[in-house]
Amino acid sequence: MSTPQQRFVAEQYGPRAQDYVSSEVHRQGPDLDQIEAELRAMAPGRVLDLGCGGGHVTYRAAPLAREVVACDVTPDMLDAVRRTAVERGLDNVTVHTAPAERLPFEDGVFDVVVARYTTHHWHDRDAGLREARRVLKVGGRAIFIDVTSPTSALLDSWLQALELLRDISHVRNYQVSEWIGALEAAGFSVDGITRRRLPLRFADWVARTQTPSVHIDAIRALQAVAPEEVRQHFAIEADGSFVLDTVTLTAF
Repeated sequence: MSTPQQRFVAEQYGPRAQDYVSSEVHRQGPDLDQIEAELRAMAPGRVLDLGCGGGHVTYRAAPLAREVVACDVTPDMLDAVRRTAVERGLDNVTVHTAPAERLPFEDGVFDVVVARYTTHHWHDRDAGLREARRVLKVGGRAIFIDVTSPTSALLDSWLQALELLRDISHVRNYQVSEWIGALEAAGFSVDGITRRRLPLRFADWVARTQTPSVHIDAIRALQAVAPEEVRQHFAIEADGSFVLDTVTLTAF
């Protein structure tokens, strides 16, 4: 049985499924290139795209693996991934509707688990990470990618506020140190940390989530009065566009 938060995320993202398949931010980037390079070197059997969203990890992984399982709480997202995989001739892709916190798979059945830009939606981050560890084979590879929160309390507060106004299914962006601690507590050993900066065009950012106009106005109002430290860190531009911190963590 799904939690209210998981049902809420599914309801929020169902109408946006195709937007995430075509999203420029999600369908490209050096983090995806890194995933592809890792998989190419491994030639894995089974890959789990955990919280697959628009399926961009799945599309990169499918030519390099025997099977890719795309898993998400949003059935409409999975329908879009299934259709896109067929259109691209990727016949080794299957989909499963399930939350990260309760995966319908046996222990140790995946060679690789990837979670890209999904953990900030999880109702229970730690349970999701434990499940990722459980379904990963001994000696398998895990890759986690997400927006990260700055260590400054001021910057953290501003980030979480903007994220929640933009997307009310947002739970939390975590600091890199919080990520490392949570992964280790779940039984992972972190062996790679790659920090990046992700530029976002404001108009695309709010359109992708179909953010209500009243929330867009609130975000722009906050940006207009942001302290200089906030403006500089997030590189806020006149049209509202800005830059976020991200991290790619590899673990086993």
